[in-house]
Amino acid sequence: MPTVMDPKLSEEPKPQPDSRADEPELFAAEVAMEGRSSGFMPMIFIFGLVLVVGGAIFYFIKGARDVLSVPTATATITKLLDAQGPATIQFSTGSVDANPNDRISDPHYKLLAKAGIIITKPKGDKTLIVNLTDSGERLLSNINGVEKTKKPDGVTTYRVPLAERKVVEVTQVTMIKPHLAQVSYTWKWVPNRLGQEFDASGSSVKSFTTWDRSTLIKNYGVDFYSQAPTKASIVLMEKKDGVWTPYTD
Repeated sequence: MPTVMDPKLSEEPKPQPDSRADEPELFAAEVAMEGRSSGFMPMIFIFGLVLVVGGAIFYFIKGARDVLSVPTATATITKLLDAQGPATIQFSTGSVDANPNDRISDPHYKLLAKAGIIITKPKGDKTLIVNLTDSGERLLSNINGVEKTKKPDGVTTYRVPLAERKVVEVTQVTMIKPHLAQVSYTWKWVPNRLGQEFDASGSSVKSFTTWDRSTLIKNYGVDFYSQAPTKASIVLMEKKDGVWTPYTD
């Protein structure tokens, strides 16, 4: 009886790959990736630190530039005072009729006559003959900014500066915040030759009655030009163009 034999395999079984042989390579790759990752994080930290420090330096430098200096404050206050214009006196020469813009009965014509600028002579109740003296003409010719308007009726109207405001000293600059500063300063009047005659503390003005002195101060440029400097304060704001101007809400 024939013997039953196991069939012979035509091919030998293939050996299975050993995964343990790849473990060193995988481990090396993981180490390399961890090395790159661990090296990248410090770079991010350093970069962030540079940004923070650089931003802080920029802020302080910019903040220092935003501070209002005393010379800039002085120049700004000077411009603001100049913009207010000088104290002035207006009067007319010729045959001057009384009108709301030129009250010939008010004491300014008398003060000008006391100062030797004009000579006056009444003509009835509503007209005053006013002539400029030679010394008055010379004085006016030496004052800058005199405005002279001659009318068809022969009357000449003068507007004459008496005194200008000038900065004495910027005493303190306090930064409220960047671009905003409070400036404390002193200023005084600087009168010209005619303005000295219109000084409220001078003998010419003191010779008038209390009512006339009040009228001269209120309407005709008389002020205490020889008084001590006046203290003042203002808040200034810096615009985008770097110009400082009065702050308004």
